[in-house]
Amino acid sequence: MTGVPASATGGTGRPAPRGKLGTAAVNPVSVWNIANILTMIRLVLVPAFVVLLLQDGGHDPVWRAWAWAAFAVAMITDVFDGHLARTYNLVTDFGKIADPIADKAIMAAGLICLSGLGDLPWWVTGVILARELGITLMRFWVIRHGVIPASRGGKMKTLAQGTAVGMYVLMLTGPLATMRFWVMTVAVVLTVVTGLDYVRQAIVLRREGLAEERAAAREEASAR
Repeated sequence: MTGVPASATGGTGRPAPRGKLGTAAVNPVSVWNIANILTMIRLVLVPAFVVLLLQDGGHDPVWRAWAWAAFAVAMITDVFDGHLARTYNLVTDFGKIADPIADKAIMAAGLICLSGLGDLPWWVTGVILARELGITLMRFWVIRHGVIPASRGGKMKTLAQGTAVGMYVLMLTGPLATMRFWVMTVAVVLTVVTGLDYVRQAIVLRREGLAEERAAAREEASAR
């Protein structure tokens, strides 16, 4: 859901000790584990969700309900694959790459389709997608210094986004249509706030990492 799982770094945001890496090398985890299978199911659901959502011009309540079902299954697998990978040590290189791709793909597909259908303002889609892409690139920027762990705010953001997009996929009317507007508002606010917090964490992590590298270099030079 957020790139490299916490278990891949010993849960501290720093690379795992050599001993742990050596153990992982001796006992490699099969790619064909339940966590990765759930991730692959979510990837397959992305085009299926888009096809269902856009059937008959994208405004048929029945097809929209089927699209919502596909989206809901994708969101559920998103919760379980990461939990299973961390709990049962099923972390693989494939999972580290495929999991965040699947997360971003299903959410981006929903937002872009809804905006294309005129159900959701394009600026909302732009803000959310820009934040997700920016944070992903930023994680790679600081990854040699450590991993930025998923925060509670980030998890709330993901829940709010998923709930809001799901409500927009369904053709709701009356009070529920009003409620989905406010749920999406909360999602956008959390998207921006947590994005700024991740930027702060990345700056601190990089600064600390560079300081440690300089200290190590000075220690090595003095030992010569």
